[in-house]
Amino acid sequence: QVQLVESGGGLVQAGGSLSLACAASGGTFSSYVMGWLRQAPGKEREFVAAISRFGGTTMYTDSVKGRFTISRDNAKNTVYLQMNSLKPEDTAVYYCAADRGALVTTTVGNYDHWGRGTQVTVSS
Repeated sequence: QVQLVESGGGLVQAGGSLSLACAASGGTFSSYVMGWLRQAPGKEREFVAAISRFGGTTMYTDSVKGRFTISRDNAKNTVYLQMNSLKPEDTAVYYCAADRGALVTTTVGNYDHWGRGTQVTVSS
């Protein structure tokens, strides 16, 4: 069973950038679709971005298109989320998640394994 550990969160001013990383262990990393999801206070967890097993396909929620980039390095068992032009509404706990399915998915419930999350706070 894969274990996921996020890193790279923090406090940044609006317009700034942050880079998140998620290190995986205990499984065959390339057999998982990987996703980033987030949960803001008082809101449900929502999909942010996902990447296929070998990186050929990516998907983003509309609100982050053009600002966020998901990538993965299967040799390092790591998935990344580069976040640029951050906005206060991006403030949330960001979770890395893995899905054993074959297709990239935006459905939160499809993700089988989750990290503990990392806090991202964007000040105005």
